[in-house]
Parts: sequence; C-alpha cells; structure tokens
Amino acid sequence: MMDRPSPAQPYDGRHLLADLHNCGAQLDDVKLIESALREAAQAAGATVLDVRLHHFGGRQGVTGVALLAESHISIHSWPEHRYAALDFFLCGKRHDIDAALAVMVAALAPGDVRTSLVERGYASGVLA
Repeated sequence: MMDRPSPAQPYDGRHLLADLHNCGAQLDDVKLIESALREAAQAAGATVLDVRLHHFGGRQGVTGVALLAESHISIHSWPEHRYAALDFFLCGKRHDIDAALAVMVAALAPGDVRTSLVERGYASGVLA
C-alpha cells in the first residue's frame, strides 16, 4: 500500500485541456512551438526536463511534449484544420497554469479557445 502525503503536504494537480481553433500558419513551425512550450513552462513556474517534438513533414503538423519536473505540457497540431490540442498537467497550486496557456495562445494566435480544467489527486476529493 502506498503512503499518502500528510494533510500538511497534499498533492494538488490541475490538468487543463485547451482546444485552439482558427490558428494561423504557426501550427507547422517546429522552432516556434518548441520556444512556446519552453516559455509556457517558465511562465507557469515549472522546471523543463526535456522537450521532444516530431514534425510530420509538409503541412502535416507537429506533436510534442515538454517534460516537466512537475508533469508536462503537450501539443498536437493540425494545420490543415487550423486546430491545436493542448494539454497542461501541473502539480501544486504555486504553478500558474493560466500563464502557461496565455503564452501558447499568444504564440499560436487562435480565433477561439475552449478549455476544460480537471482537478487531480487530493484536490479532486477522490483520494481524500
């Protein structure tokens, strides 16, 4: 059986899913996406361990993840649909998940952003 954190040290994770619609040509720019992932992590106050990206060639988009000490930020882009799916999972209330999203929105310039936030761990009440 695994030990749970003490009440003084609860685990609070937040998992933000973001759909970015009507984005510009940036969805195919690997260098811009890597830079945006790194800047988003910095804005959140997170620690980047590594960034891995794959460009599918042509105008087929990019998939990638910033591996963080505090979890991850990932992206999957479809330039042909002007759409990107983003996933931000950060541990602890000290991390500014909204600032991370703002960096990605500024970089990808979507016309519409839709988000969904899920509490993970003890904050969700499931493990309490």
